[in-house]
Amino acid sequence: MLHLEALRGFYFLDRGDAQAMTTLGFIRHGTTEWNLAGRLQGQMDTPLAEVGRLQASLLANRLTGEAWDGIIASDLMRAKETAQLISSVTGTPIYDYDSRLRERAFGELEGTTLDDRIKRWGEAWRTLDLGMESDDRLLSRWGAFLSDVEDRYGGKRILIVSHGGFIAPVVASHMGQKIEEHLQNTSLTVLERCEDSWECRLLNCTEHLSQLEDRA
Repeated sequence: MLHLEALRGFYFLDRGDAQAMTTLGFIRHGTTEWNLAGRLQGQMDTPLAEVGRLQASLLANRLTGEAWDGIIASDLMRAKETAQLISSVTGTPIYDYDSRLRERAFGELEGTTLDDRIKRWGEAWRTLDLGMESDDRLLSRWGAFLSDVEDRYGGKRILIVSHGGFIAPVVASHMGQKIEEHLQNTSLTVLERCEDSWECRLLNCTEHLSQLEDRA
């Protein structure tokens, strides 16, 4: 059984095996103004808020102590900006921006707050078909992306800057269990290829954000 609590904040890697395995570091983008307002973004294109840029800078400072070969990011502005901030500090090159890493599409829900949704569709809005992308469709685009990554970058350590509603089901599909906790902005989750499966080495780690709490 995987004990998720034990993974949070710790990442152990035998450097002697680093070149033999593919390692993926999933990063949720920094906070946006829409995150702060509780507005569902989906695939709408929104920039980082100032606090999001600070979060990305703190994560970048943390990552300077780790060896990553490259960055691939969603092509949405908030993920691209997060990736660019990390690259500028760490020197890790950006390999590509890929639309297959976009947030889950939320259909008619995009751009709404919880109050908006209740006013428009009632308390039972979650039970309605409002055009949200299914897990099957989301995991299908992930599968195509992962196949390409393993072909091109097998054995490398790749940072993937994406979105909470995308990262959570992807990681859950490899772990074989649902991720109950909310993935935080600029959290780092690490999966490592082990023969025919993926092992989660780190989940939703935000130790770099402790500096924000210290400033509060």
